[in-house]
Amino acid sequence: MLDAFQSHIQLRSLLNSESVYLLACSGGMDSMCLGELLIQTKIPFEVAHVNFQLRGEESEGDRQFVQNWAESHGIPFHLKLAETTELAQSKGISIQMAAREIRYAFFEEIRSQRNLAGILLAHHEDDQLETVFLNLLRGTGIEGVYGMADRKGWLIRPLLPFSRAEIQGFMLAQQLSWREDSSNEKDEYKRNNLRINGLPALLALEPDARKNLFTSFNRLKDTGRAFAGLFESWKKSSIRTEYPYQYLPFSAIQNQPGNSSLLYFWLRPFGFNSDQTQAIAEALNHPKTGTVFRGAGYLLQFDRNELILSPNQEDFEPVFLQKNETLLDLPEGKYSLNRLEYTDLIDRNPTHAQLDEDRLEFPLEIRTWKEGDKFVPLGMNSSKKISDFLIDLKVPVAKKQGVKVLVSGGEIAWVIGLRIADWAKCNPSTRRILHFKKT
Repeated sequence: MLDAFQSHIQLRSLLNSESVYLLACSGGMDSMCLGELLIQTKIPFEVAHVNFQLRGEESEGDRQFVQNWAESHGIPFHLKLAETTELAQSKGISIQMAAREIRYAFFEEIRSQRNLAGILLAHHEDDQLETVFLNLLRGTGIEGVYGMADRKGWLIRPLLPFSRAEIQGFMLAQQLSWREDSSNEKDEYKRNNLRINGLPALLALEPDARKNLFTSFNRLKDTGRAFAGLFESWKKSSIRTEYPYQYLPFSAIQNQPGNSSLLYFWLRPFGFNSDQTQAIAEALNHPKTGTVFRGAGYLLQFDRNELILSPNQEDFEPVFLQKNETLLDLPEGKYSLNRLEYTDLIDRNPTHAQLDEDRLEFPLEIRTWKEGDKFVPLGMNSSKKISDFLIDLKVPVAKKQGVKVLVSGGEIAWVIGLRIADWAKCNPSTRRILHFKKT
């Protein structure tokens, strides 16, 4: 196993003798095996041990065993005495979740303080198999078969290619000792139940079951990588972004094979789950304008011919502009305020505005539009409700709720980013122009 371990860490560039690592060591067979392999390959490391104080004298025995072993090899030892039960109760989480939170926080604290090159975890092939099946039982998609990575951030798992049987064989051949955790034999925990009862029954079905399962998982991983590449290409060609909005035409998704998966990979970062994306895909068969799906902080809305992804609009507190201010900072972006002498050159950018400053009454108020608001759009003689104006412009529902107006003396002078009011326009009698220009 030693030769195979050396070949693996070199091939994957996981470890080197020029760096110092932190070994997470419980005292069990797996972490003690990894520690011995590190010693024999002359890779420098320090040891971190967490006493979760859940098994009384047995937990203290683990601590003493690991500390004695580390000290006998001249290896720096770091200990965490954890109040695991108290943390679980205070956070309303399981003991297992609390223990996980404690140990990873402790490992990272030591790694950072000691400026170590990585945190070494002794997960092996059997752990990987358990992880994949647990992922599948939770209902994960193709990413569920990816399992644990041999390197993720500071976490490094050098034993993933090796089975529990190989590790035990190495430890026995080397006449090395380890501690047995009695809780590993209790099958009330899901992972333990899978390891003790589920996987042995599954692996007994075929002589090459283990090998065939990993072959299947590797093929699925490769399929996943291929899909990820195709997804990025589809996303780049299909989704239009105008911050903070994203637009996906119905035509680019309705008849796409696997459209539910495409939607999931697009929307997952915005808090949508697989059940929602499946429902969205089904709704696309007969799309209805105004249909809304909600993620964590985001909305997906069906507009006339496209899906619009937008952040939830937070309540906007009115802003007041004094006469000499030079900057307007809104969630949609910043505007510079420039004072100009009159010119007949018109800034035709629809997001900008040129107003007759002498006709404005300061302070100017910027607020979200509300039902009943009216104004006289530029070029018209009669007033129009803002709601009707937005409908005429075909402003998507997703954008309507965030539209803001600039108010002067109780009158709307500008529907920001869309149209100024006719009464506030500049003309040859204008002396000073207040120019709002988006930066």
